[in-house]
Amino acid sequence: MTAAGALLVVGDVVTDVVAVHQEPLAPATDTPARIRTLPGGAGANAACWAARTGTAEVRLLARVGTGSAQWHEQALAAAGVQPRLVLDAQEPTGTVVALVGRDAERTFLTDSGAALRLSPADWAPELLDGAAHLHLSGYLFFADSSRELALLALRAARARGVPVSVDPASAGFLRVLGPRRFLDCVAGAEVLLPNEEEARLLAGLPERAGVRRAAAELSLRVPLVVVTRGAAGALVAEAGGVTAEVAAEPAVAVDSTGAGDAFTGGFLAARLAGAAPAAAARAGCRAAASAVARLGGRP
Repeated sequence: MTAAGALLVVGDVVTDVVAVHQEPLAPATDTPARIRTLPGGAGANAACWAARTGTAEVRLLARVGTGSAQWHEQALAAAGVQPRLVLDAQEPTGTVVALVGRDAERTFLTDSGAALRLSPADWAPELLDGAAHLHLSGYLFFADSSRELALLALRAARARGVPVSVDPASAGFLRVLGPRRFLDCVAGAEVLLPNEEEARLLAGLPERAGVRRAAAELSLRVPLVVVTRGAAGALVAEAGGVTAEVAAEPAVAVDSTGAGDAFTGGFLAARLAGAAPAAAARAGCRAAASAVARLGGRP
């Protein structure tokens, strides 16, 4: 990556309802929880963390419902992101209910709402003016309309010589779409940022297979693969081999929501500043450690 130019993120803005419960969920009755409504979305979170940890201009293209558009726009601008939010009069902003247990792990209930209604009509070539990198949230590939938009953006970036990264986003949605189809869609991307489960799935390996093997095999299809591993840190793979293993930063975990997005934002900001992959992965781990120490997925 070059050391100058903007980061353009195309992805999702959602409203997160985060419920942290210390006791197991009790069916058919009450479970005490601490509940907060926060701005979120994988693409938006990554953009905010990139703006927080780096010096490059960060832009975001996403689609939201009219009812909460102003709130989301203000939150993004306050985080240092330049939002380009397409207003949807038919569907509300996407909503994710994150159930966070005592171990800080989360389970998501997802209503995509307006988020995956992004379409090629929402794209504008000038979004890439001055851009040094394009990042695509993997969620875009899981619906027909937003997938067309993502493919259009990817082709436009490649035509301008702008490198592209993709976060696969969801193992559950990957299984529905199909790993091979997803990899075909992202052909031409320079960077892939899966977690361990997504990496094994995309590599066609069983659940207990070594993640190093998954990372190495994926790097034969995408030049740079960075696998996030939670408390185990991250792996960097290039040209069919693991080239770096980065330890996680110490953190007292409160909520793991958005940790992967924070890693992505920190990693991309560091790469835009000229960092090598391993150093950028360390920056990603630092951002992820900050993310898990707070509620929600934003800085």
